[in-house]
Amino acid sequence: MRLDRLLANSGTGTRSSVRSLIASGGVTVNGVTAKDPGMQVKETDVIICGGTEIGHKENLYFLFDKPDCVLTAMEDPRLPCVGNYIPDELRGKKLAPVGRLDYHTTGLLIITNDGELSHRLQSPKYHIAKRYLVTFEGKEWSEKEIGEVKEGVTLTDMDKPVKTAPALLSVTGSNTAEITLFEGKTHEVRRIFAHFGKEVTALRRISLADLEIEKTPENTGAIRELTEDEIKSLKSEVRL
Repeated sequence: MRLDRLLANSGTGTRSSVRSLIASGGVTVNGVTAKDPGMQVKETDVIICGGTEIGHKENLYFLFDKPDCVLTAMEDPRLPCVGNYIPDELRGKKLAPVGRLDYHTTGLLIITNDGELSHRLQSPKYHIAKRYLVTFEGKEWSEKEIGEVKEGVTLTDMDKPVKTAPALLSVTGSNTAEITLFEGKTHEVRRIFAHFGKEVTALRRISLADLEIEKTPENTGAIRELTEDEIKSLKSEVRL
């Protein structure tokens, strides 16, 4: 990998600022001052920048709190999208959302360039738990209905009937509930609620596997790197 690319990926700065840093003699590789931003570096090389050793980060992992009215896409010519929230220095790193949240669904979204992890987190094979906070209009949930959701319900609102995987639903108020899914059918939460005559008016994903975010956020649109422990936990969930 090029030295300037590695430093930019590590969060040291933009590609241009990293090149200036290298030109000023602020970076050493294996104890030798680097002058060429395009020099190739290996995983075994020791890279020091400003007295701090820089690790090699081929893969990047972020947690994004998606706001309402934002498209889950990296670019779109018409609508605000997830890509608009990616810092400039991370553009071009092949980052992509893991799965999709609807335009009006807010909350936890993982963004990464680790294709294998992304694939496994979305695969029904691994039964990754995804928990949502739901606000709805309609009658309160009955115990019978909650039991049906737990067993899986047959949805008939599209071309072909489809049965959902078992899900866990808990009532948290007269018009609020939490539901945990273990699959990812299109508009699944909204469709399950509609099946029982309830209209979802607000939907927020608050957890995925062991990752959680605030139920009532103060700062939607925030993005941060996952910690090493969080990355290890996600990979453990999908046996990586």
